[in-house]
Amino acid sequence: MVSRRIILMSLCCLILLAAPARAGQALLMQGMEAQKAGRHEQALKLLNQYIEKYPQVGDAWYYRALALQSLNRDQDALASVDKALVDNPGNIKYLMAKGAILAKLERRPEAILIFSQVMKCDPRNPEACKERGDCLAQEGQFTEAIADLDRAARLNPVDPWVFNKRGLAWFCQGDYKKAVDDFSTAIRLKPDLALSYFFRGNIYRHHLKEQDKAIADYQEGCRLGSPLCCQELEKMGVTPAKK
Repeated sequence: MVSRRIILMSLCCLILLAAPARAGQALLMQGMEAQKAGRHEQALKLLNQYIEKYPQVGDAWYYRALALQSLNRDQDALASVDKALVDNPGNIKYLMAKGAILAKLERRPEAILIFSQVMKCDPRNPEACKERGDCLAQEGQFTEAIADLDRAARLNPVDPWVFNKRGLAWFCQGDYKKAVDDFSTAIRLKPDLALSYFFRGNIYRHHLKEQDKAIADYQEGCRLGSPLCCQELEKMGVTPAKK
């Protein structure tokens, strides 16, 4: 029969072993919360401390990558997300982060491959469709880009950025009516999307020769804080609307 003393000693050992794990988990959670709250330097410090003790935890490397990316340390961010992927090569969240970092580094062919990998695993992932479409458009592959962005729009018809990106693709192909329609949809979904006012204003001004509509778009974009729209008004000799 096991003695009471041995049982108590075993329980004490389990408690002592569990304490560092709980402390480590708290450190990880603090780092994650700091990153989500935009305190990226603090997040990096906390996550580095955690990784020193628990280098095998993918989420620690992932959130560290997000913090580094927000600090514009993109090469370090890429190395960090690659660490997350070592033991989790099919993790959609990690792959999406890697694709975004590669796109930011203008390594778009590599980003396209990553987003394609996500779409193969998860064909109904609207973010992967949208981001691959954007990369394809920037590589000049407009037919493929619009196919991806059409798919993203079907999967997530309330994402204004899908329509903003597709509007740019239509614009680059010279289809100004479809571009205006997409920028208008983006604005309807997100009335404070200043970039869409700027792009739509440019089409009105330079291609459709509708100066009043162009001025109205630039006025609204400038009111929303877009320096690009304010600059266009200055070029036209128009006083920005009061905020």
